[in-house]
Amino acid sequence: MKLLKLLFPENILKSKEALPPLKKTRQGIELKSPEAIAIMRQSSKIVATVLKEISEIVKPGMTTWEVDFYAENRIREMGATPSFKGYHGFPASICVAINNEVVHGIPSKKKVIREGDVFKVDTGAYFQGYHGDSCITIGVGEIKPDAARLIKVAEEALYKGISLVKPGNFMLDMAIEIEAFVKANGYTVVEDYTGHGVGRNLHEEPCVFSFKTNQLPNVKFKPGMTLAIEPIVNQGSKQTKVLSDRWTVVTVDQKLSAQFEHTVLVTETGHEILTDRSKI
Repeated sequence: MKLLKLLFPENILKSKEALPPLKKTRQGIELKSPEAIAIMRQSSKIVATVLKEISEIVKPGMTTWEVDFYAENRIREMGATPSFKGYHGFPASICVAINNEVVHGIPSKKKVIREGDVFKVDTGAYFQGYHGDSCITIGVGEIKPDAARLIKVAEEALYKGISLVKPGNFMLDMAIEIEAFVKANGYTVVEDYTGHGVGRNLHEEPCVFSFKTNQLPNVKFKPGMTLAIEPIVNQGSKQTKVLSDRWTVVTVDQKLSAQFEHTVLVTETGHEILTDRSKI
C-alpha cells in the first residue's frame, strides 16, 4: 500500500504482545533489533507466499473479489492478519489495480480479470507485532508486447534501486538510479505516491521515493532499517487522479501503469530482500 506525498499517521498496534526494544535514528526511523528482524522475516515470507500463489492462480474470468478472498484466507491460515483491511477504512485485504489503474483499487465481485490485463496486486501481513508489504504486476494470459515490456522495466527498476541499498549510501542514490533507468526506457515514475518505512506500523518513516527531488529527506541507509521500496512506472504521463470512490488512483491519460514492491532490510554489508518470492 502506497503513501500520498506525506506519511499517514502511525498505525495502532493490533495486539498487546511484547515487542523488542525500540531504537530510532535522529530522523525518527526505527532501526530493527535482531529479534524484530526475525519476526519481519516471517511476516514478509507470508506476504511473499501469498503473492507467489496469486501469480500462479490468477486467470481470465476471475473477479478481483475472489483474489482478495483467497489472499485473506491464506494470510490468516499462516497465523497473520491482513495489514490493509480496515487501514484508514480500506475495505479489503489486497489493493488491486488493472491496466490504467495505478494503486488502491478496491476488490469487487463485479470486477472481472480479463485476458491481456496488466494486473497489480499489493498486500501486507501483520504477524507478531510487525508488518510485511509487497506488490507484483501480473500479465494475465497473453498480453501485448508493449504491456510485457512495461512490466519488465518496472520490475527491473525496482531491482536497480535495491542494488544501491547498503550502509553509507543515500536514498537519493537509489531514487536517481530508478528514475534514470525508467526514463531511458521511455517511461515515467509516479511522484504522487512513494514507498515508506515498514515494521511495527504499516507506514513509518522514512519516505522512500523513486525520483530525483530535493523536497524529501535524503536519508542515509543504516543497518536495521526496513523499507518498502515500490517505484510505480507509467507508460505515459506520470500524473494521476483519484476516482470518485476516493481510493482508486488512475493515470490521467488512461495509459498503462506497472509496479513492483519489496520489503527490504539494510544489513551491515548491504541488504536483504525480506519478501523475496524466489525463496518460497
